[in-house]
Amino acid sequence: MPVHVETLTTASPQDRLDLAKIYADAPDWLLAPHADAEQLIAAGLESGTLIAGRFNDRLLGAARLERNDDRWRLSHLCVRKITRGRGVGRRLLDEARRLAGAAGKPLYLAAPADQLESQVLAARTQLPLEPL
Repeated sequence: MPVHVETLTTASPQDRLDLAKIYADAPDWLLAPHADAEQLIAAGLESGTLIAGRFNDRLLGAARLERNDDRWRLSHLCVRKITRGRGVGRRLLDEARRLAGAAGKPLYLAAPADQLESQVLAARTQLPLEPL
C-alpha cells in the first residue's frame, strides 16, 4: 500500500471527515491535552504540525510532528481502525524519522508515559519517550 505522507496546513472537507474518522476510535488519553478530536485536529492544522498518510486521495492515519530547535516530537499517532495492520502507522513513523534525521534533530515519541501502549511503541521503535 503506497502511502504518501504530507504535512497538512489546510484540509478539504473530505480531509476533515477522514481526520475525524481516524481519531474517532482513539482512546481519550491519546487526545490529551485536547478535550476532543476536533480540538486536536484544529490545533494541528493551525500550528502546521499535523502530518497524515494518504492513499487513493483519502487520509488513513495522522500524527502531530513538532519541529523544535533541539528535538522533534511525534505525538497523537493514530490510524483509522479499519486500516490498522497495513503499515500506515509505520509509514508515518518512518517519514517522521527521515525528516528529523534530514534536519539533524533527534526524534522523540511524546505520549503519556503511564500508558502501556506508549511504552510498547517507544520500545519497539527505539524512540525516547517524552511525557506530554
